[in-house]
Amino acid sequence: MALSFPNLSRSYDPERRRIRFWAHDSAMEIPLFLTESAFHRLSSNPECTEATMLAAFDANRDRINAVADRIHAFDRQGFHILEADDFP
Repeated sequence: MALSFPNLSRSYDPERRRIRFWAHDSAMEIPLFLTESAFHRLSSNPECTEATMLAAFDANRDRINAVADRIHAFDRQGFHILEADDFP
């Protein structure tokens, strides 16, 4: 079953420099994280701030969701960290 993304909220974790967002696999909520390295793959902006990372996330939400779904289908663990190498 594919992940669903009914919750459009996302937040920036300044300590780990990544964005946290959520998906659902049936009734189970799956936390997901987009790292700074993935941000650099998605954005041409070299400035890595909360605002630029959230803007890049919003602009690439469909692509990020598709990658998260592909990774989860391969390895159905309880959370996923999306890195640059996950984005061809």
